[in-house]
Amino acid sequence: MVKSTFSPLSLASAETPLAIGPSGWHYPHWDGVIYPRQRPRGFHALEFLSSQFDTVEISASFEHDIRPELARLWMHKVESNPRFKFTARMHRRFTHDRHLDDVSAEAFRSGLRELKRGKRLGALVMQFPWSFRFTKENRDYFIALRRAFHEFPLVAEMRHESWMSSEAVGTMIDYHVAFCNLDQPAHLKAMPPTAFLTSPIAYFRLHSKHKAWWWNEFAQGARPSNPQKSYAYSPAELCAWRERVESVRGLAEATYCVFTNDAGGQAVLNSMQFASMFKRPVGSSADLQQFTLAVA
Repeated sequence: MVKSTFSPLSLASAETPLAIGPSGWHYPHWDGVIYPRQRPRGFHALEFLSSQFDTVEISASFEHDIRPELARLWMHKVESNPRFKFTARMHRRFTHDRHLDDVSAEAFRSGLRELKRGKRLGALVMQFPWSFRFTKENRDYFIALRRAFHEFPLVAEMRHESWMSSEAVGTMIDYHVAFCNLDQPAHLKAMPPTAFLTSPIAYFRLHSKHKAWWWNEFAQGARPSNPQKSYAYSPAELCAWRERVESVRGLAEATYCVFTNDAGGQAVLNSMQFASMFKRPVGSSADLQQFTLAVA
């Protein structure tokens, strides 16, 4: 397992690419908070976000294949930012339903290839459920997925702590899959906060500590009535994650930090706050103040 033990301060000036941004951009509840309630002619949410951030995670790919023509449209919308890279979530049919066949895999790969050809794909995230524990069967399936999507840089989000074992982490190193360092609510055998690096990509996903939203993940509680992930990271929490990011950033070729707490536009606000803690803030201080006022 590769884990940095350097002081965070020693890496504060690292020049390796660091991209911070929200997961998704098509949220009706962002209208009037992040986006204008009455959108001007020609306004596109992705174009707007790419002017503020160097990455946005494609969340819709968890439920739908990315059509090549849509991928080309998205690349057109971000062309004003040469640093911008998409990351994408792997379709749930592969990670949750565990249905892997050549036809389905090729259908999903086609849109990703457009992003890769356009040099706009940073990583493909395999988000596995908490129930996906480290066993021989699951390890074999993980390797099968890696082989099916070998042409893309892969990240594995493992929500069960069994994937912290030396054998599990060694598997990720052997197959060049990035370990997703995540923040999630505390639960029995749930993956704790980490700062692991198992491939040239360092990846962080901050989901929040709002446990009500994990009713289905942990098979407990009732479905929340509010379909939004409401949670705002405090400055102290962001500082702790900054130290984790800096501890591996200097060893990685590229680092991605994604916020999924979409309610009230908090993912955007926290992304801007987090970016401001590093050497080169994303957006201006005026932008940050605007979002702070809007989301508060």
